[in-house]
Amino acid sequence: MNWDTFLSTEQRQDYYRVLQRRLASEMSAGRIIYPPESERFAAFEHTPLGATKVVIIGQDPYHGENQAHGLSFSVKPGQKIPPSLRNIYKELANEYADWQQPQHGNLECWAKQGVLLLNSVLSVEQAKPNAHAKWGWEQFTDAAIATIDQHCEGVIFLLWGSHAQKKGLNINNQRHHVLSAPHPSPLSAHRGFFGCDHFIAANALLTQQGRTPINWQV
Repeated sequence: MNWDTFLSTEQRQDYYRVLQRRLASEMSAGRIIYPPESERFAAFEHTPLGATKVVIIGQDPYHGENQAHGLSFSVKPGQKIPPSLRNIYKELANEYADWQQPQHGNLECWAKQGVLLLNSVLSVEQAKPNAHAKWGWEQFTDAAIATIDQHCEGVIFLLWGSHAQKKGLNINNQRHHVLSAPHPSPLSAHRGFFGCDHFIAANALLTQQGRTPINWQV
């Protein structure tokens, strides 16, 4: 199994066809959709199924111009670092004394090391957060998580906030590792995201498996 096989299987499903028709209709009506279609599946392109070590689940893409590029919590180079990602960086600095604060929010380097940065919903209308919720993307990403659950071993799921934790309810805890914490949003980070030590814990679990840990420096 690989992501190409997964994608081709899902693309034949009725729900997916309905979703794509709806997206095409919105674009024909002149609505601006993020990320660009060419970057919608970037998470799968950067992180092959067999190379997946860690999964970080976000909600939906950033809805501002030139922000979203298909990786959860990540923004394109040159964009202002969003508040949740700034708090992720703050937690990393707390966990690693030598971690250096970057001046950008592009997390492609994580994705290329085996961190699947997966949003629950893979598209959004400009300036309308959650505009494409319940369009069918949730079924698609549930299927992606189930594919990891079934075809991989020892994957570490970092589930931040109730939304991500609900997405991970069916993960087999005998095969994988699930670490949960509040969302890094400024509204909730102080309730336990800060101090969660998830990045150190994930690398410890990878080391125990004889796998190369993630270099979290961005």
